[in-house]
Amino acid sequence: MAEPQKSVVIAEIGAAHGVRGEVRVKAHTADPLAVADYGPLHDSRGAIFRIKSLRHLKDDMLVVSFEGLTDRTAAEKLNRTKLHVDRSALPPPDEDEFYHADLIGLAVETTAGEAIGTVVAVVNFGADDLLDVKRPGRASVYVPFTRAVVPTLDFASGKAIIAPPDGLLDEPGEPDGEEAP
Repeated sequence: MAEPQKSVVIAEIGAAHGVRGEVRVKAHTADPLAVADYGPLHDSRGAIFRIKSLRHLKDDMLVVSFEGLTDRTAAEKLNRTKLHVDRSALPPPDEDEFYHADLIGLAVETTAGEAIGTVVAVVNFGADDLLDVKRPGRASVYVPFTRAVVPTLDFASGKAIIAPPDGLLDEPGEPDGEEAP
C-alpha cells in the first residue's frame, strides 16, 4: 500500500474582503504570490480550492478569489481555513532549510542514544523555531531548533539527534539536586 502524501500548510484564509467572495489570505511562502504556483490547494478535510485571481495586499497578505466562491457570506465561513499542498509539489529545500512537514514525525534521540520522543510540531513564539517533542509518559518539551541543540537530522533513518542543554529534559518541579530549605 502506498504511503499517504504529507501535506504542507502554505497559506491560511483570513477575513472576507468585500462582498464578491474575495478573502484575505496569509501566505507562508517566501514569495507570497507563489501560493498560486502549486496548483489546487486543499484543506484538512480534502476540500479543493482553485485560485481564480490574487493580488498582493501587503507584506505576506494577499486578496484571493477562489473558483465558486462568489459572496461574502460563504467567504466568511472560510475564515481560519489552512490551505495545504502535497509535499511532493514543493521544490527541494536549500541546504540547512527544512519544511516543517519533513521534521514532524522524526524520532528524537540524544547524542548518547537515549530515546526522547517524537517531533509533533514546529512552533515559533516570536524568537526562534522550537521542536515540540512528545515524550511517552512524560510532559512534552520544546527543543530549540538550532545547530547546537539539534546537530544531526537523519531523514533516511527518521531521526533527529539532540544535544540537550542542562535541565531541558527535566520534568517541571523535578528536583535539581538541591534540597528544599
